Amino acid sequence: MKALGIDVGSLTTKVAVLDGDGTLRFTVTPSGDDPESSAKAALAKHLGQPELNPGNNLYLVSTGIGSRLLRFSQQQKAITTCLARGVHFLFPSARTAIDIGAETCNVIRVNERGRINDWVSHDKCAAGTGVFLQKMAKIMQMTLEEMSEISFHANSGPEITSTCAVFAESEVISHVHRDPPTPKEEIAAGIYSSVVSRVMTLCKRIGIEKDVAVVGGVALNRGLVNILEREIGFKVLVPDSPQIAAAVGAAVVARDNIEKMAGK
Repeated sequence: MKALGIDVGSLTTKVAVLDGDGTLRFTVTPSGDDPESSAKAALAKHLGQPELNPGNNLYLVSTGIGSRLLRFSQQQKAITTCLARGVHFLFPSARTAIDIGAETCNVIRVNERGRINDWVSHDKCAAGTGVFLQKMAKIMQMTLEEMSEISFHANSGPEITSTCAVFAESEVISHVHRDPPTPKEEIAAGIYSSVVSRVMTLCKRIGIEKDVAVVGGVALNRGLVNILEREIGFKVLVPDSPQIAAAVGAAVVARDNIEKMAGK
């Protein structure tokens, strides 16, 4: 029986499969308007099938904002639980996980077994998330990758103080259009610093313990990770595909359930 985990996010759907020998395979696809259809299509694509047959020797655990709408999964788990298990699978030494996704940010303290000791989340406003960074890149008239790279050339960045995404956008626009305009590399660094400040506020609420792993789609942004490391004061762990951490954790939970059923 295959252990599958699926994380249905607002922008992407992630599928992870743990084979019997512990080999990890995964797929990332765009999320559609219907979470269940998106999940079925992603799973069928990953498994190389024309359509999904949930009863075909599969044990599926779902998580993410769309997981409650998946009627075919055997179990649903909280995103924080799956993040803790996934980070532990990817980095057993990690004791703090920082997850920055499209619309939410989570900071989780993880024990040596991959279980949660404590956690705190921010999901009340887009500021400090991937959607916010996408809007900022659009204002700057560049891609996320370009904004990330130019930030490395900044000696400093303007302070963007608004905790509301709308007001933060206004601050960035004012820097873009002032005469003379603030250099774009400095604006980019300021944008990342504003996101990092919100992350650090969460970290201070539960404390930071090494090693620190950064996951979620925003962890692909080298510029932000660079400024986060400066603020924390040490290097962090970032997996090659950080957006799959919760799906991996869901697959780990599925594997554990399969072993329990087998009496192991």
